[in-house]
Amino acid sequence: MVGSVRMGVLDVGSNTVHLLLVDAHLGARPLPAYKEKTDLRLVELLDEDGSISTDGAERLVECCRRAVEVAEDKGATSMLAFATSALRESINGSKVLDEVRDRAGVDLQVLSGEDEARLTFLAVRRWYGWSSGRLLCIDIGGGSLEIAAGLDEDPDVAVSLPLGAARLTRDWFSDDPPSADEIRELRRHVRAEIAEIVGTVNRYGLPDQAVASSKTFRSLARAAGAAPSADGQYVRRTLSLDDTKELVTSFSSISAVERAKVQGVSSGRSEQLLAGAVVADAAIDLFDVTSVDICPWALREGIILRRLDQLERPHAGNRA
Repeated sequence: MVGSVRMGVLDVGSNTVHLLLVDAHLGARPLPAYKEKTDLRLVELLDEDGSISTDGAERLVECCRRAVEVAEDKGATSMLAFATSALRESINGSKVLDEVRDRAGVDLQVLSGEDEARLTFLAVRRWYGWSSGRLLCIDIGGGSLEIAAGLDEDPDVAVSLPLGAARLTRDWFSDDPPSADEIRELRRHVRAEIAEIVGTVNRYGLPDQAVASSKTFRSLARAAGAAPSADGQYVRRTLSLDDTKELVTSFSSISAVERAKVQGVSSGRSEQLLAGAVVADAAIDLFDVTSVDICPWALREGIILRRLDQLERPHAGNRA
């Protein structure tokens, strides 16, 4: 049997930088050993030309340097480090990646949007298993929206759209709370973007189960009355179309400060959660599902599972 390893996963997203350490071995569920996050908000640290600012690059280097130190202190023997849409789309992304590698000792691998969707789908499939049939997986990040569907562990179709909650908040809202006109324009834009890919996703078949992942969906579900995280991973949590419609309405009339007082909504997410609710409402509605189950696993777990799959399996002749 392949021995247990303590693996570090560094996830540089558009909103946060997450470090997750897991104890894992082939064929077993990865067990979280330690985690921490920094609200870096790279998507908001872009200059007008679309490049990451000098301050943003410096803060990213410091986050990654600290992550390496913490992972080593906690006994990690390897580090999987990846970045998503903020670095993928920034004009100076390659230069920033070089700085992180040279000064922090971290070789960040930039995932494509399709890779994000596929790896998140893998995590969701492993969590729910084969009995869930054809899965539809929806994930709202800070910079992009990922959608994947299929019967196997590798989805039939994987799509990424520039509809992340932080990106939309920055690009479409000028007031807090935004005006009714701004919300209506955003809703129109989001629904047009998603409607273009619904046929592509559904041409392989309608889902037997619809699942959502990501912090945005977890926050929305909690705000709608789902069980808190303290109740554990195995409690079923859902978010219905009726829930998202109510949340869009209620969040539209209050400021980010007031949203942060809603159960399950952190101050770090409150500003962008209205845009997230608009996207969630559109996706659930346009894919014609009444609700989505909230999966506790997402992209980071997909990265870990893929790495474990690549570990050398013992030869059949060596088995007892």
